[in-house]
Amino acid sequence: MKYLIIPMWAFSLLFLVAACSEKGDEKDDRILALEQKISQLEQNQVVTPSNTQNVQPADPGSLGVFEFEMTEFDFGTIQEGEVVEHLFTFKNAGQAPLVISNIQASCGCTSPDWTKTPIKPGEEGFVKVVFNSAGKSGAQSPTVTIQANTSPNVTRLRLKGAVNQKTASASKPSLGPVKR
Repeated sequence: MKYLIIPMWAFSLLFLVAACSEKGDEKDDRILALEQKISQLEQNQVVTPSNTQNVQPADPGSLGVFEFEMTEFDFGTIQEGEVVEHLFTFKNAGQAPLVISNIQASCGCTSPDWTKTPIKPGEEGFVKVVFNSAGKSGAQSPTVTIQANTSPNVTRLRLKGAVNQKTASASKPSLGPVKR
């Protein structure tokens, strides 16, 4: 029995030594790479990583500029199930036509609509935000995120307010949308 334990112990020790030397080689390679980078920095040689893109500053003459009257609308306190609608208006204060490429709402309870055509410099456009409070209660602050040819290219609009929870005695059956 003693003779079986000694070879197993020796084998385990050899395995650990081999594993440590492999890890040591990886560490040595990493240290060498870091030392090379430090040497390049000391010589003021800037190395551009291979996965970067060549980005040039945007020409202000090719950008639109949002000039909103307000970017946040407080709708106050409403009852659960009510629908709030607000029209955010803006002027293009830039030198180029302003193009809204996409607008996303923060949740399914909010739906945006906007000026789909390019807004020429000096002209006005809109972003209409509709918030449906069905199934919502408490403080609410849905947002819409606008992507456009502006700098920065992302702008956020926000509604805020409180929704009072519907009570069981005050609830009326939902009739759905009315067609006219």
